[in-house]
Amino acid sequence: QVQLVESGGGLVQPGGSLSLSCAASPFIFTINALGWYRQAPGKQRELVASITSGGSTNYADSVKGRFTISKDNAKNTGYLQMNSLKPEDTAVYYCNAGGVRSTSSRYLEVWGQGTLVTVSS
Repeated sequence: QVQLVESGGGLVQPGGSLSLSCAASPFIFTINALGWYRQAPGKQRELVASITSGGSTNYADSVKGRFTISKDNAKNTGYLQMNSLKPEDTAVYYCNAGGVRSTSSRYLEVWGQGTLVTVSS
């Protein structure tokens, strides 16, 4: 089935940076739009950033000026660059991609498996 593979999570000190990626095989699924969500323990999952197929971006107020969402269409991969990280950024981060199945061109939304980001001294 369609797989969206996330990578890049880990432990980082406050003020540090981390970059997450979200990729799919172009032979199976073509990513058109992307959203990054996060869920901290005991809290609701929230939308952190999104990018449309045309490249328009939106950010949660809590990450504006610190996070950057992007996608590389040639690599069929989305990214979340996180700078000036704070302890409150600690969460499991999930990507959600909208696109089409390569064989049928049918629209799908697919979730990544999640990657843990821990910001701590």
